[in-house]
Amino acid sequence: MSAAPPLPETPGDAGTSAYELIREAIISGRLGPNERLKVGELAARLGTSTNPVREALQLLRGEGFVIMEPNRGARVRPIDEDFVRDIIEIEVLIEAALTRWYVGIASHADIAALEAKQAEIEALDFRDPAQHGRLDTQFHQLIYDRHYNRHAAELWWKHREILRAISRRFPTSLARRTAVLREHRELIERIRAEDAEGAAAVVARHVEGSGRNIIEQMGAARRTAAREQPAVVGLAPRQPA
Repeated sequence: MSAAPPLPETPGDAGTSAYELIREAIISGRLGPNERLKVGELAARLGTSTNPVREALQLLRGEGFVIMEPNRGARVRPIDEDFVRDIIEIEVLIEAALTRWYVGIASHADIAALEAKQAEIEALDFRDPAQHGRLDTQFHQLIYDRHYNRHAAELWWKHREILRAISRRFPTSLARRTAVLREHRELIERIRAEDAEGAAAVVARHVEGSGRNIIEQMGAARRTAAREQPAVVGLAPRQPA
């Protein structure tokens, strides 16, 4: 049996970590759903020692990309609609709570910073999806990074990075693009009006909408792949003589 091929590297510098490479391989599908993750084999494919691979698998377990079972080792968790739905349901609660608190401390300077970041997002107008993702993250960081509960803010960041990585595989619909810009503007106005509950409601709708777009795109891709899969032709039953 021939050896497994090296895992293709992600875009970036030559110092890309084992964690980043394995994570990208899972998200892109090069490491398939429920595939066994053997430390020695992965180390060989990545051209590294086993320690970075073990550390990477533990990090990916914490993010939900890897499942570890007693006496059975690690395997890839399927990145499907249920996976995204679970994250979105948690994010709706976290982001609404972080936003609600922020409204009580936001200053005129804070609102000006949000306006400036939103102006950058609108000027880009989704022409560069990767840059839009970075600007959008920075917009929300202006709100969430101020929160006293660092565990909640870090959980938001972890889920944000997972969703951003998954969404790279799928386009953002024109309707969703329009909604993103509108919801950001509405959020800024709710914060300016010191409407904590209104701001929290806007963020909850914003998170749900983005999650729904990813789930719909994942479903469409799955259905397309199923249609394009070649049919299995079986042998016709032998007719009696």
